[in-house]
Amino acid sequence: MTATVNGASKRGPLMEKALVAANKAGIKAIPHLPAVLKRLLSGGRAITIDGNTLDPSLQMMLSAQRATGLQGLTVADDPTATRLQTRATSAAIDEPDVHVAQTSPVSIPGRAGVIPARHYRPAGDGPAPLLVFYHGGGFVFGDLDVFDAPCRLICRDAGVHVLSVDYRLAPEHKAPAAFDDAYAAYLWACEHAEELGADPGLVAVGGDSAGGNLAAVVAQRARDAGDPPPALQWLIYPVTDWRGQTRSRTLFGQGFLLTRRDLDLFAEAFVTGSGLDVTDARLSPLLAENLAGLAPALVITAGFDPLRDEGEQYAARLREAGVPVDVRRMGSMIHGFINFNVLGGEVARANAEIISAFRAHLARA
Repeated sequence: MTATVNGASKRGPLMEKALVAANKAGIKAIPHLPAVLKRLLSGGRAITIDGNTLDPSLQMMLSAQRATGLQGLTVADDPTATRLQTRATSAAIDEPDVHVAQTSPVSIPGRAGVIPARHYRPAGDGPAPLLVFYHGGGFVFGDLDVFDAPCRLICRDAGVHVLSVDYRLAPEHKAPAAFDDAYAAYLWACEHAEELGADPGLVAVGGDSAGGNLAAVVAQRARDAGDPPPALQWLIYPVTDWRGQTRSRTLFGQGFLLTRRDLDLFAEAFVTGSGLDVTDARLSPLLAENLAGLAPALVITAGFDPLRDEGEQYAARLREAGVPVDVRRMGSMIHGFINFNVLGGEVARANAEIISAFRAHLARA
């Protein structure tokens, strides 16, 4: 039996467990199906836009999502329902066989209290680089557990320490709360890297979507404050311009997981009432007047992502400012693909490429 709260379905614990189990079974089957069958089950034809063809596993996943009535990442305009839905989805797409040497909780002092974090330690002896990781979720959802699988994957395959940061979320905490937490976590990581077993000279920042935005803002703030610069800023399909005027926001604003409606709701939750304008560089790092002197950047975009163009525009501006930049478009991917590694195939290959590139850049830092 289900009830509704604010228009969102509220299921009992037994129903939730059954749905997670069903989702896991369906997702585990996807990598083993031939591409032709995936296309057939997803409408019968490949989807090609702007010269990119959507990965068949992702196409099938999106088709299944639509069949359940979900049109995007947000649920019934309700942050609580959205967070619950995201946690259930993350449980269905977890990869429990991705192991790291150790995980441990970390408490970081912040301006408004303790910032929870989780440290992932890689296998091997000797200090390794440290990635301060900021998760995605539109500044509204996401937590240490939802992004546990990507952090384990990065830690294992890049051979780096990962410090995943559970920054404050909107609408309970408007901007600039997330920025303050992100920067406090970065400074703490620089000061305590050696205690974590990491190389204090190789502390990078990175994240996906909203987390990519935070990583970019942290890099700018470190330069402006005269604090130690990150060894690298790893920006995975980042939000860089809250004005939302790019072509990709129109092209992919519906039907590819992250929707234009989602982005509008995130802006309402995070920006409206914050006292900051969308043109403020703390919100839109693309609009900062000066990008010279920033840390080297590895910028990742996805071919079917509303945020594709603004990520590539930021990479172009960094390059124009003399910042070393490596920008890579994963043409067949959608927003959020780092969370869908369990689908295998092209998704796993895309993740392997971006993690390998991250590792290579740190090796040259």
